[in-house]
Amino acid sequence: MKIAVIGGTGLIGSQVVENLKTAGHQAVPHSLSTGVDVITGQGLDNAVAGADVVVNLTNSPTFDDASTDFFRTSMTNLLAASEKGGVGHFVLLSIVGVDQVPQLDYYQAKVLQENILASGPIPYSIVRATQFMEFMDATLSWTADGETVHLPHTPIQPIAAADVAATVAEVATGTPLNGILNIAGPDVFALDELGRITLTAKGDERSVVIDDTAGMFAAVQGDVLIAHGDARIAPTHYADWLA
Repeated sequence: MKIAVIGGTGLIGSQVVENLKTAGHQAVPHSLSTGVDVITGQGLDNAVAGADVVVNLTNSPTFDDASTDFFRTSMTNLLAASEKGGVGHFVLLSIVGVDQVPQLDYYQAKVLQENILASGPIPYSIVRATQFMEFMDATLSWTADGETVHLPHTPIQPIAAADVAATVAEVATGTPLNGILNIAGPDVFALDELGRITLTAKGDERSVVIDDTAGMFAAVQGDVLIAHGDARIAPTHYADWLA
């Protein structure tokens, strides 16, 4: 099976490509560094021509309202090129609970991206994942102030990037879902609690203060970012990942 992985050189994409190659598929990574631009369309037709599957792992360079234009333009361009190239399955990585956080421009932009795909001409699968364990350091840095880190008490269910990549690769080689698969890590934490666990494990003596106005996740209400119902639970625990 020939699979074009758009955003295939990043954290998730590089692992998806490796997993697909290990399974015997022809997986080709594409990104700006390989001459493929999802905004201008440069290189897109050649990237997806003859592919059985396209996997879209691209991400907006910003989290503000500019992300709307990025996801609208990139998804429209990718779908047009994929239809022209005869692609039979389009896979998109998104976020658990993304449609339940209207306060965040970035999340609403991802919803738009999903909707463009779902209403398009190509059979599709959407894999929604919870927050990546690998992003915890960045989350801490957003609200750090000297010796203190401010974090809301938002419940999250972190997942290892390797588990996300394995699921995306599996879905890419299967029958199109024409729907959504939710995946999450095995443990639920309040974000402030996870911050303390992370700092302690790293020998970082900064303290964590609960601040429900701090950072991007302050806009999240309730437990919408954790998995519910028939979500697939990944095997990697946060403590094992830290170790």
